[in-house]
Amino acid sequence: MADHTGITALEEEQDQRVSTVNTEGQSYRALVWRRFRRSVPGMLGLILVCLLLIMALFAPFFAPQNPKVPTIAFAPPDKISWYVPGDGDNAGWRLLPVAFPIVESDELDPITFQPITGPDFNNPRPFALFVKGWQYELFGLTFSRHFIGTADGTPLHILGTDKLGRDILSRGIIGSRITLAIALTSITLITILGTLLGITSGYIGGWFDLWFQRFVEVILAFPQLPLYLALASLIPVTAPSGLFLTFVVVVIVGLGWAQLSREVRSKTLALRQIDYVRAALAIGASDGRIVTRHILPNVLSHVIVAITLGIPTIVLLESFLGFLGFAVKPPLISWGLMLQDARTFSVIGSYPWILSPVGFVLLTVFAFNALGDGLRDAVDPY
Repeated sequence: MADHTGITALEEEQDQRVSTVNTEGQSYRALVWRRFRRSVPGMLGLILVCLLLIMALFAPFFAPQNPKVPTIAFAPPDKISWYVPGDGDNAGWRLLPVAFPIVESDELDPITFQPITGPDFNNPRPFALFVKGWQYELFGLTFSRHFIGTADGTPLHILGTDKLGRDILSRGIIGSRITLAIALTSITLITILGTLLGITSGYIGGWFDLWFQRFVEVILAFPQLPLYLALASLIPVTAPSGLFLTFVVVVIVGLGWAQLSREVRSKTLALRQIDYVRAALAIGASDGRIVTRHILPNVLSHVIVAITLGIPTIVLLESFLGFLGFAVKPPLISWGLMLQDARTFSVIGSYPWILSPVGFVLLTVFAFNALGDGLRDAVDPY
C-alpha cells in the first residue's frame, strides 16, 4: 500500500507555499481605503485638503506680514530667485530663495512715459525660516514666530500688495479661515438636515412623503442667485460682521439642504425594500434601530461624497457674494472680499497681481473636487 500520509502532507505544504490569497476578512473601511489610495487625483486632493486645513488653523503663523498694516499701495510682487547675480561675495546659488524688491529706475517708458520698474539685484533679501515678526494670538497664547520671512526683517511681498498697501499673501492666508469656516459650517448643517429629512421622508412614505417632496420641489424651484442677493440686501450695512456671517450661513443652508434630501430619500426608498430590512421588521425591530443600524450606514457613503463635492460650490458662492459685497464685511477678511479690488479692467491691467486670491479659490475647488472624485470611485461597490 502506498503511503498516502506523506503525499498529503507534501501537497498541504505546497499549497501553503504557493497560495498568496489573503484569507483574513477586511472591513468596509479597509476596502475603501485600499481602493482610494490607488487613485492619484484622490490622494493629491487629500494632501491638498489637509494642507489647506492646517494653513487655515495656523494662519497667523504662515502669514509673513501683518494683513492689517499697510506699506506701499499696489507694490508688485518681489522677484524670488535661488541665484544672486553679480561678482561679489553675495553672488551664487542659495539654499533658501532670495527676494529682490521691485524698484523704479530713472528711465521712462517711451510709450507710457511711466518709470521703468525692475528687481533691485543690489539689495538681495535672503529668506529665513521661523523668523520673528508681528505678534499674534493663537489658541489663547501670544506668539511672534512665523514660518517664513526675510533674515533682516524687511517686508516681504511674495504676491504684492493691494490698493491700501496690505500684503496679499498674508490676507489670503488669513482669509482662508473665514471662507473655509463658512463652507464647513454650511455643509455640516446641510448634511444633518438633508440626511435626516431625506431618510425620514423615504422611510415613512405615504402622504407625508408625497407632500414633503412637493415642499422640496418648491425650494429647488427658487432661482438661487437672485434670492441670495435679495436676502443679503435685507441686512443694513451698519450691522456687525458676525450677523452677516450668520445670515449668509442660514441662507446657504436654507436653500442647499433640499438637493441632498432628495438624493438620500431616493436611496432610502430602495434600501427599505431589501431583505435584511424586511427581516428586521419581521422580528419586531423598532424604526429607530432600522434607520440607524441598517439604512443610515448604507447612505453614509453617498453623503460623504456629497460633502466633498458640496464644499467647492459653497466656496465659489461665498467668493461671488463677497465680490459683490453681500457676504463678509471689513475688518474680516475673505477671498471674495479681497476680489473687490479687481472690479475694473483698468486695475486688472495695471496691477494684475490683484487677482491672486483667485488662485486660493481654484486650489481649494480642485482639492475638494479631486478628493470627492476619489471617494466616489472608492465607495462604489461596483
